Amino acid sequence: MMRLTTLAFCLVAASSAVAQTISVEELAPSPVQPRVPETREHVERVEATKGSIASLRGLDKVNGKSTDVDVQTGGSVEVFGLIVTMRECRYPTENPSGDAFAYLTIRDRQDGKVFFDGWMIASSPALSALDHRRYDVWVLRCKSD
Repeated sequence: MMRLTTLAFCLVAASSAVAQTISVEELAPSPVQPRVPETREHVERVEATKGSIASLRGLDKVNGKSTDVDVQTGGSVEVFGLIVTMRECRYPTENPSGDAFAYLTIRDRQDGKVFFDGWMIASSPALSALDHRRYDVWVLRCKSD
């Protein structure tokens, strides 16, 4: 009885496979139009002035403790066990209290591992942020002597 059922199943499966026909149609190629982003006619350039001191804020995310420090151009300062070195600090010439940005290198005091090396922008700290599990450091402002 089992053999008969298996034979019947195989015959039904084979007949349905033979009954199927596949037709393939070739489609005409359609032209691809590249998507070109719109460009601005006029890009406003803002002149920047170099500052000699950057004001930074450090945050210990575990304790919720924050501290503000100033660092000179070319100098280093310790913030919660991190060594912050500032290479350059700039701010808009027309608006000294405006959008400051500083080139910082932030490394561990103990092993010297670099956690951040690049420009940090005061108005958008998350745009280029320090990636550390416990501490956060960001630029507040740049100022001249």
